[in-house]
Amino acid sequence: MLEAAYPQAATALEYDSPFTLLVAVILSAQCTDARVNLTTPILFAAYPTPQALANAPLEDVERIIKSCGFFHMKAKNIVAASRAIVERYGGEVPADRERLEALPGVGRKTASVVLSVAFAAAAFAVDTHVFRVAHRLGLTLGKTPRDVENDVVKLVPPEKLRFAHHWLILHGREICKAPTPLCGRCPVRELCPSAPIVERVLREHARSKTRVALAKLKKTTAARATAKRKRS
Repeated sequence: MLEAAYPQAATALEYDSPFTLLVAVILSAQCTDARVNLTTPILFAAYPTPQALANAPLEDVERIIKSCGFFHMKAKNIVAASRAIVERYGGEVPADRERLEALPGVGRKTASVVLSVAFAAAAFAVDTHVFRVAHRLGLTLGKTPRDVENDVVKLVPPEKLRFAHHWLILHGREICKAPTPLCGRCPVRELCPSAPIVERVLREHARSKTRVALAKLKKTTAARATAKRKRS
């Protein structure tokens, strides 16, 4: 059902090679894809290859990527990862998890994104949207991203695994939002165990707001009546 709802699901990050995707994913930590897409063209115009970034002045990389947040660490990782790619792999981003995760600044999630998007591998990345939506849909009770990944991987056919990440992300961005999901527009509402809970909470919240409004109106009316009596 999510596949039908998001048939064109793909990464929002703009890239033209496994290397530019890798750098974009590193930059996307604690940052929006839109901001990353504004930054990477400037970065790659100045340093278009792994070789160029490997030799880039750290201060200049920091200056370019500053708006992406955590720019000191990100710049350090990008330059170090570029250097490792040049020295260990001849300037080519490796296409297997073990070697990807050995690169500076590359954890499991980043490696999974690169593997699934750039190399069409059966990998499933768990970010904050995926973590939230997977729990709300009852796909997992996992307490860590790796637990969530392990649970979802068991449920999704391998050939669809690299797309499932994007289905859950888009669903999380467009409908299953934090803190309040838009259940009335949800294509999987009838199957979602969280929908009745959200409905009840919203109903109770509406009743609470009504009680507060009535109490405020009653107080205002009483104050006006008292003022009128005093004038009389």
